[in-house]
Amino acid sequence: MSHDSPGSPAPSGWRTYRRLLVYVKAIWPAFLLSLIGFMLYALTQSAFAGLMQYLPNAFATLPADTTELAAWELALNLDSPEGIRVFLPVALLVIVSLRGIGSYLGGYYITYVARNVVNQLRVDLFRHINLMPGSFFSQNNSSQLVSIITYNVEQVTSAASNAIKVVVREGLTVIALMAYIFYLNWKLSLLFLAVAPLIALIIGFASGQFKKYSRRIQTSMGGITQVTTEAIRGFPVVRSFGGVRYENQRFSERSGYALKQDLKLARVNEISTPVIQFLTFGAIAGLFWLGLDPELRGGMTAGEFLTYITAASLVAKPLRQLSNINAGIQRGIAASESIFAILDQPVEPDRGTRSLDNPRGRIECRHLSFRYQPGDTPVLQDINLIIEPGETVAVVGRSGAGKSTLASLVAGFTPPPAGCIFIDDIAMEDIRLESLRRHVAVVNQHTVLFEASIADNIAYGELRGASEEAIRRAADDAHASEFIAQLPDGMATQVNEDANDLSGGQRQRLALARAFLKDARILVLDEATSALDAHSEMLIQQALTRITEDRTTLIIAHRLSTVERADRIIVLEAGRIVEIGTHAELVANDGPYADLYRQQFSDSDAAR
Repeated sequence: MSHDSPGSPAPSGWRTYRRLLVYVKAIWPAFLLSLIGFMLYALTQSAFAGLMQYLPNAFATLPADTTELAAWELALNLDSPEGIRVFLPVALLVIVSLRGIGSYLGGYYITYVARNVVNQLRVDLFRHINLMPGSFFSQNNSSQLVSIITYNVEQVTSAASNAIKVVVREGLTVIALMAYIFYLNWKLSLLFLAVAPLIALIIGFASGQFKKYSRRIQTSMGGITQVTTEAIRGFPVVRSFGGVRYENQRFSERSGYALKQDLKLARVNEISTPVIQFLTFGAIAGLFWLGLDPELRGGMTAGEFLTYITAASLVAKPLRQLSNINAGIQRGIAASESIFAILDQPVEPDRGTRSLDNPRGRIECRHLSFRYQPGDTPVLQDINLIIEPGETVAVVGRSGAGKSTLASLVAGFTPPPAGCIFIDDIAMEDIRLESLRRHVAVVNQHTVLFEASIADNIAYGELRGASEEAIRRAADDAHASEFIAQLPDGMATQVNEDANDLSGGQRQRLALARAFLKDARILVLDEATSALDAHSEMLIQQALTRITEDRTTLIIAHRLSTVERADRIIVLEAGRIVEIGTHAELVANDGPYADLYRQQFSDSDAAR
């Protein structure tokens, strides 16, 4: 299995950074303040080097040549050791003060910008994922998505704060120092330009390696998240089937792969940095050799040459920091590319322009077919079905017959690739999704509860404004009030992660209460009573009889005892409708439904 991120070729780093800069537009004043601060910081480096030119005169026994000094220098008595003795400490304190101001402005405001950018990026990513079609979640590993939102976004944080801070501050420092040494002696400074292409080649090669290993690390973190989540949530299976050693091995393999990529990235970083340093100091050594020759020095005074060498030497530190931060930059770029790869995917299409106002709930499927991927065996084939308003229709069949797929299509979670679904004679694709889903309530076999109170789980989403009385009535209808009353805080009891403190039947009754509270015109129950015991199922069947009155209800069921009272029963085989009728009619027909019925009840008798 490849550990590189799937998808199209990655965009260039500059294009990715340009996309990140779009987020800066809203907070450009803070970004401008940070640039001003870093420019001030960079200029103080050149100013510090400039102080060195006065040191020779401070130790001279004779007055300095006043022809070499500007008027302001003469005004400050810089033509005498006494004047220099006063000037240097004061100038040094002023420079350090300005440097501190620049460091604060640049550091704080670039962090302010970076954190806001990353926060907005994280929010945009989460909102975008919440708008993706159902196929996106079936095609992408949930642990990988969680890793992108958490780990990858945090990598962007590092690149956007620390990396940008170093790049801007040290980059401006290098520019200021290089401009200063060119101002002092442009001929000698050309030696620095001679090594620039070599440094650029090294940085370019290292950047490619950094990005490659960063992508692998980020992908491996998704694998680590997946193994960890599966082992924790599935601990009863892990323990009972002796899977502890196997899970430990899986985790060690994923973590070990991430370790190898981390070490490879570190190796490239630790090799490239000293090579760049060697080239930089090689150029400085050349400057010493050339500068000590009076002819090559070009008439520079001792003070000017000392200033020149000091400024040239100061270039080494920011260059080293720039080369060190390259790994962080590429890690952030790789993380940004994985984030933008999701943001670039189209959200769930919502081309509808019509609303369902007081719908009757008539559902019609015309020549409905579905397959997950082109070339796959069809899950549904040429389904033609009409469900009249207020009618309760059950869909039964063996596993894999297409029952849940039909429910997903009717609920509007998945657009049909072939055929069409009509609600009140309006094509579903012409109905706004928000309007459609406002009038459809879904309860499936995979109960989803959130880390919130019992009341908040019943009154979820758009139902949050429901009154306490309405919530209690919904709980009564779902026969959930009895067990809720026995909880420590009743309706205010907090549900923990995955609702592990509740039984399967209790969780499903809360999900049914949520659907009852929504009071939708169309009700889709996909194995909604599968986790209930016989007593709870009897109570729920009574509740369903009440709640389905005057509502269009589609029931997906495997246990035929739950659908005997349905107005009609649809039997699916291999994605096709093979029988339609009431329970009594289908049993009398002695067809596929009767076979399923006899099989289930003979199995029940055998179990007893």
